[in-house]
Amino acid sequence: MAIKRILVVDDSATERHVLGDLLGKKGYQVIYAESGEKGVAMAKSELPDLILMDVVMPGLNGFQATRAISQDEATKHIPVIICTTKGQETDKIWGIRQGAKDYITKPINAEELLAKITTLG
Repeated sequence: MAIKRILVVDDSATERHVLGDLLGKKGYQVIYAESGEKGVAMAKSELPDLILMDVVMPGLNGFQATRAISQDEATKHIPVIICTTKGQETDKIWGIRQGAKDYITKPINAEELLAKITTLG
């Protein structure tokens, strides 16, 4: 499956802009959600090819949103890469257990992120 549409879920407008700019320049169509709840809803309505998920957000956090997406019949096929400041090994293990395909820590290294996207595509 070629990855064309990417949903960025992050409560930080700055992070959404940085990721959107990076991905847009590489030819990806980027859509945004500013909360875990909106991310889950948009995953169902938009069916993106990939989701980049922040963890630390008010309300539904990224781990909870990833679990909801990975357990829903309509969205469980969509790969999730967690993009967060939480860099502990236990956080990474927990993120993968929630259904994430990969885990990357902020600040995002553009080359590392693009390589992970290419691997999933």
